[in-house]
Amino acid sequence: MKISIVTVTFNSAKTLRDTLKSIESQDFENIEILLIDGISNDSTLEIASEFNHLNLKIVSERDQGLYDAMNKGISLATGDVVGILNSDDFYTDHSILSSVMNCFEDASIDAVYGDLNYVSAENTEKIIRRWKSGDYHLNRFLRGWMPPHPTFFLRKKYYHEFGAFDLIFKRSADYELMLRMLYKHQLKAKYIPTVFVHMRTGGASNSSLKARIEANREDAMAWKKNGLQPRWYTTWLKPISKIFQYF
Repeated sequence: MKISIVTVTFNSAKTLRDTLKSIESQDFENIEILLIDGISNDSTLEIASEFNHLNLKIVSERDQGLYDAMNKGISLATGDVVGILNSDDFYTDHSILSSVMNCFEDASIDAVYGDLNYVSAENTEKIIRRWKSGDYHLNRFLRGWMPPHPTFFLRKKYYHEFGAFDLIFKRSADYELMLRMLYKHQLKAKYIPTVFVHMRTGGASNSSLKARIEANREDAMAWKKNGLQPRWYTTWLKPISKIFQYF
């Protein structure tokens, strides 16, 4: 089986090399990398060209934002499984993708996910927040649960069957997609209790109180858009649960 990794970039020269090196170091061989760039004007593309020895496809053109760029990568992917690893992120170990793909050898497994650490942008050895996902069962979404999206791997056929990122959502398209795949369509997910990814702090949905309020509004909209009924507390528990990740 082949795995496709979608990496979105825009003026990512400071961090992209770490991202691509972490993919290069994987002990799983059948990897395709789709680097979707929003016409960077720094040295992003020059750095990407250092990795031309990999199975790397580079697309640099205007897009409608992060999720649109991810959709472009998904549409170009030729792998059986698709993962997202953006240019602020890197895999923690050389065996992450082989562990993921071993799970997909079981034909009943539709998705695989793991854990994530947020790290300091200045010092990636310093862990700011630990996101431990835990095993999945259906009702966990009702309690505000979601897995960290950079650790989420999905068989590509489900993007064709159920759709990719919904561009109506500016901050919570990843939450809506996983809600749709795992809760609405009840795909079978496998949890690996391992930190897959280190993500540098500063994500769009967590950058300010205003951004968090907007993301919370979109979280509620995700349920409505899919014709689903959350509990009254569902979208409030989602941000509250993140507080415990700092301890």
